[in-house]
Amino acid sequence: MSDYTGFKSSIASLRVAPASAPALDSKDLSSSTVVKPISPPESAGSDVAPDAASAAKDGARWVEDYDGGMRFAPIKEHIVSRAMTKRYAEGMYDHAISDVVIIGAGSAGLSAAYTLAKARPELKITILEAGVAPGGGAWLGGQLMTSMVVRKPMHTFLEEVGVPFEDEGDYVVVKHAAIFTSTILSKVLQFPNVKLFNAVAVEDLITRPDPLSKVPGALRIAGVVTNYTLVTLAHGLQSCMDPQTITAPLVLSFAGHDGPFGAFAVKRLVATGLVEKLGNMRTLDMRTAEDYIVNNTREVFPGLVTGGMELSELDGSSRTGPTFASMMGSGKKAALEAIKLLDSFEVDDGEVVGYASAEKVLGGAAAKAAA
Repeated sequence: MSDYTGFKSSIASLRVAPASAPALDSKDLSSSTVVKPISPPESAGSDVAPDAASAAKDGARWVEDYDGGMRFAPIKEHIVSRAMTKRYAEGMYDHAISDVVIIGAGSAGLSAAYTLAKARPELKITILEAGVAPGGGAWLGGQLMTSMVVRKPMHTFLEEVGVPFEDEGDYVVVKHAAIFTSTILSKVLQFPNVKLFNAVAVEDLITRPDPLSKVPGALRIAGVVTNYTLVTLAHGLQSCMDPQTITAPLVLSFAGHDGPFGAFAVKRLVATGLVEKLGNMRTLDMRTAEDYIVNNTREVFPGLVTGGMELSELDGSSRTGPTFASMMGSGKKAALEAIKLLDSFEVDDGEVVGYASAEKVLGGAAAKAAA
């Protein structure tokens, strides 16, 4: 039993109370010898909810002073709750129909989002990341070592994004992998047409009859089924915790190869009989793996583009190891493929309803030539 007596919270203080301390009696609280911790003193004026007009006129409502006179602008707890809830709910509402859903915010997913959002600012792009911290395995290099190795020619992508590196000839080295992750993540999230929902897992894929196929009964992917990751992981503990959905004419999946959600989209295709079997990722071979991943990033099923290490699980290609060039290249290739596909579709209310008109196809080609 811990003998810690410092301030935590009322509940925490009871948990670390000495074993000899009597338990609280709900019928007679006065008999308890447990001393409740004293809360810190309130900041002056912290219970006053300001309005925009008065806040603009009164600079004294907040003071930046690091010599003991710091005073934050007034706030109430419900203001914070409403500020977060309003924006999160608006994002869920607006992106319930998206142009593109990207599964996985690792190096491939973020590279795809950056390329796509930059090239097509009119598209509504939704990124779903099962982890709390986006970035996947790109926060570190190999075996918890911090440097990131990137083989050429993907150093050009680092230059485009603004990530410094040391040039070693055939490859470059980023001082710390987190520089890449934090830089591209920051740039992606600043695009007004991008919304990231982290700690959100994809539980299933939405399918619809494929109007582009001549095969009777053919299906296409038409979006994703989502839930909070902690809920997904706890399905075995509860009888029913239903999900939400996001409709989109195109899904880009970069769910990787390891972890509880690894290669989710392609595994789901196999489980439902839409794809015969997985090739299963082969052993590591850097000499061939990176070229293969980029060159074969593609629409693996109507409405689903797959790249990164998830593709290695589908195709049975070799593992790439702790080099990140193919993840960036695969993400960029997926974005370029997505643009071509979207330009070829006619979409209504988030669903593909046929091939695009000649005017749309020619307009997309003209926009590409202008870029």
